[in-house]
Amino acid sequence: MIARRRTALVFAALAVVLLAAATAGIAYGSVTVAPGVVWRILFHRITGLGDPGGWTLTQDGIVWNLRLPRVLLAALVGAGLAVVGVAAQALVRNPLADPYLLGISSGACVGAVLSIVVGLNFWGVTSHALAGFVGALGTFAVVYLLSRRGGALAPTRLLLVGVVIGHALLGVTNFLVLQADDPGKTNSALFWLLGSLSGARWADLGIPAAALALGLVALLARGRGLNALLVGDETAASIGVPPGRLRRELFGTTSLVTGVMVALSGSIYFVGLVVPHAVRLLVGSDHRKVLPAAALAGAGFLILVDLAARSVLAPQEIPVGIVTAVIGAPVFLLLMSRRRLSETGL
Repeated sequence: MIARRRTALVFAALAVVLLAAATAGIAYGSVTVAPGVVWRILFHRITGLGDPGGWTLTQDGIVWNLRLPRVLLAALVGAGLAVVGVAAQALVRNPLADPYLLGISSGACVGAVLSIVVGLNFWGVTSHALAGFVGALGTFAVVYLLSRRGGALAPTRLLLVGVVIGHALLGVTNFLVLQADDPGKTNSALFWLLGSLSGARWADLGIPAAALALGLVALLARGRGLNALLVGDETAASIGVPPGRLRRELFGTTSLVTGVMVALSGSIYFVGLVVPHAVRLLVGSDHRKVLPAAALAGAGFLILVDLAARSVLAPQEIPVGIVTAVIGAPVFLLLMSRRRLSETGL
């Protein structure tokens, strides 16, 4: 009973933090809109009620057309990266794993940058998302085939192959950027590689929302299997969880979500590494709790990071990937230190 109450309080706190982060993300920036005005505008836009004379048309446009889509995209990307980070760590039974170490994100980068350099814009941002997914899925196939040993997927080999393939694809990405014959495309690709949520529109939200929903549902349905993987393949098989098939399913789900998120936001590091660690300190190791908690925490985290990225040097915007790297590295070291102390009892 006490454990359930504590878990409920943690989820309630994460929801409150996410709501506060979303409010701040919409309210603050180069032009400040009071939080109360923000909520009145949103209430009027959603329900049609309220007095539209309580705010200006400029404030309405800033809240509804500029900042709300960006905050929602940040929430979707943050939640998606955190969830696939949880899955990746269970996949290889390594707390240092994330989609970047497995090479999946690098494959998505190649696909998305190729679509930018070549100029594949026939479906707008959907073209980049599709190219990113194809790149991630292709990388998944290569890493998977090279990681098999004796018909089984070896976790350590998977991690090592993923790192090598990821570095190779990083070179391919840099080559594509250098070969771009249009300075505008080059600058766009470079800024995208550093991570950016600028230019988010309502039309951009459907694909990441669908990918996150599908990925989260699929992973929650395999929560028992994820828990079993943590104690070893033999134990998992003994309780009816086929580790090989489960890893293939996890790899496919991770590729889908990662490909879409990276294609829309660029390279945003440390979210899938730091957030799962922080969440496990709060709710334990049961993936049926870790996954939804990571989604909430990842969403709030990236909203606040994006707010910092566009506010610290306003009106100039810092790439989101730089901010997550600066924040994520020391936070990750702190979390690792706390985990080590808790394990040794010091």
